[in-house]
Amino acid sequence: MKILSALAATVFALAIWQAIVSLTGLPKFILPGPALVAETWWQNRWIIADHTWITAVEVVIGLAFGTVLGVLTALQLANSRAARVLVQPMLVFTQALPVFALAPLLTLWLGYGLWSKVAMAVLIIYFPITSSFFDGLMRTPQGYLDLARTMQASPRAVLWHIRIPAALPSLASGMRLAAVYAPIGAVIGEWVGSSQGLGYLMLLANGRAKTDLMFAAMLTLGVFSILLHLIVRRATARMAGEAR
Repeated sequence: MKILSALAATVFALAIWQAIVSLTGLPKFILPGPALVAETWWQNRWIIADHTWITAVEVVIGLAFGTVLGVLTALQLANSRAARVLVQPMLVFTQALPVFALAPLLTLWLGYGLWSKVAMAVLIIYFPITSSFFDGLMRTPQGYLDLARTMQASPRAVLWHIRIPAALPSLASGMRLAAVYAPIGAVIGEWVGSSQGLGYLMLLANGRAKTDLMFAAMLTLGVFSILLHLIVRRATARMAGEAR
């Protein structure tokens, strides 16, 4: 049923897109129709595949690093009042800065290669992961903690056997958000400085007035983001289920 609903929504969106193109009569370099975009995608499928692979590597590495860093930070915040006083304001401050303002600096510091894009992906998902997991750790049911105290469990045992398992659903929620945000960070990095990736391909197509190729790259990025979200959602659902 979900697959049929998704297909129906896709067909409906394509129909509206084609209707707008047909009724407005806009030039192809302003708004190409879905048939032209599909034809362009097929003609350039290998080029798009190469750029998609580069972006996918950046996103996956950034997602992995950002998740590990966010989990470690959340654990430190949950176990140290001093860390909460010192680190939490810094986390909020970093989120107040526009990502575009940091992208040129990361490119300057890390170069035009892979790692500046990975850093952008890490930066954009770090706060959602940290915040969600920290909230889960701090909202452990009081009954569990009282029982552990009655059994004289050590703080380490309470952390590993009670607080972390109870917080896994919150971590899963943060990871699902991160799977959506990570491609945005990688593409922003590619826009600022890169010679590969879907973001670079979009800029290249836009500069040459190849709007159909730009649409093909954007749709490819959208499909990749959906697939990544579904994979992470399936993995985190299993993780949260095992935690229960």
